[in-house]
Amino acid sequence: MMPTIQNRRRFLATLSSAAATGLIGCSNSSAHEAPPETTTIRLVKAPSLCIAPQYAATELLQAEGFTDVRYAISDSGLNQSKAIARGDVDFSLHFSSPLLIAIDAGARITMIAGVHVGCFELFATERIRTIADLKGKTVGVQDFGAATYVFISTMAAHVGLDPHKDINWVTSPTVAPKELFADGKIDAFLGFPPEPQELRARHIGHVVVNSSVDRPWSQYFCCMLAGNPDFIRKNPVATKRVLRAILKATDLCVSDPVGTARRMVEDGFATRYDYALQTLKEVPYNKWREYDPEDTIRFYALRLREAGMIKANPGKIIAEAADWRFLRELKHELKG
Repeated sequence: MMPTIQNRRRFLATLSSAAATGLIGCSNSSAHEAPPETTTIRLVKAPSLCIAPQYAATELLQAEGFTDVRYAISDSGLNQSKAIARGDVDFSLHFSSPLLIAIDAGARITMIAGVHVGCFELFATERIRTIADLKGKTVGVQDFGAATYVFISTMAAHVGLDPHKDINWVTSPTVAPKELFADGKIDAFLGFPPEPQELRARHIGHVVVNSSVDRPWSQYFCCMLAGNPDFIRKNPVATKRVLRAILKATDLCVSDPVGTARRMVEDGFATRYDYALQTLKEVPYNKWREYDPEDTIRFYALRLREAGMIKANPGKIIAEAADWRFLRELKHELKG
């Protein structure tokens, strides 16, 4: 058992200390701004632990003036993109490719920052050593709208496979792809934290691609912060404050992974502390200042076009569904 009150106090002390030393930027940076146009902010609670900055940002959001911070449960596929577009949530950290598919289909979504690099891992049996070896093999996905399906398809197209013809997709409404793989019923499966951590602990399969370290995937953002364009247009001060809190929380994942992992468990965003801590130590949360989110859009848009999953070109998507003005201001303000 972890002492919740003591850990919460320790976490808040870490926030203050990190702000004072510049690890997460100036703690008084928002003091000279107007208050947020709204004090309610709605984010997503999704299965993947890699969006830890969204969970670690609660106190930071409160410090930015949001008195009502809500998390709506969603999955990690296209439904999350639809929730943003409908205005059911205001912002969410979400995987790049599903966002681009939704935008190409007409969903009104605005991407405002890239937040972290890498997190997905392709697990396979011993007879699969490369992505090209997926040809003719069975690959499990939750459904054909899932982020896992999208990422595997882009990787397959990148090496010359036709994901619609060359891969035998397996879906199950009752059994998770991870368990199908563990039971030997499929040849490969792509997992997001905590699934890779669980499989490694169980010594099941081997990793063909780890997007945190393997090029070209490690050179681009996995997750972008995307929001509802109506919210962003009506609430520019609130938007900047949300992004500031998320970016500070991203730095906190690097400077205090132990405290952040504890808080994720205490607040119900993770069930196992060890897997949460492994995720925070393995995912590169220290790249948001270095990488260009437009590069990510260009890269994945081209891969999705190769896979026949979108029609729009990268320039059109950037022009119509990206707004980097808040990120540019905060990169200067939160320079580390």
